[in-house]
Amino acid sequence: MKKRLYRSTRNKMVSGVIGGIAEYFNVDATILRLIFVVALPFTAFFPLLFVYIAAAIIMPIDNGIEE
Repeated sequence: MKKRLYRSTRNKMVSGVIGGIAEYFNVDATILRLIFVVALPFTAFFPLLFVYIAAAIIMPIDNGIEE
């Protein structure tokens, strides 16, 4: 079975991007969210926030159907 990167519908806080990344890499989403919040000021907010918004637009939503 091929792994695909989706926005999570089960592990979702804002748009499911970080939850989807956590499911893809099989790590805890809370850890990734903490890393995101800590890294946000170091990127002067806009670059990392832009990447998050772009991922929310580009990544498909997990509909639960296996291919």
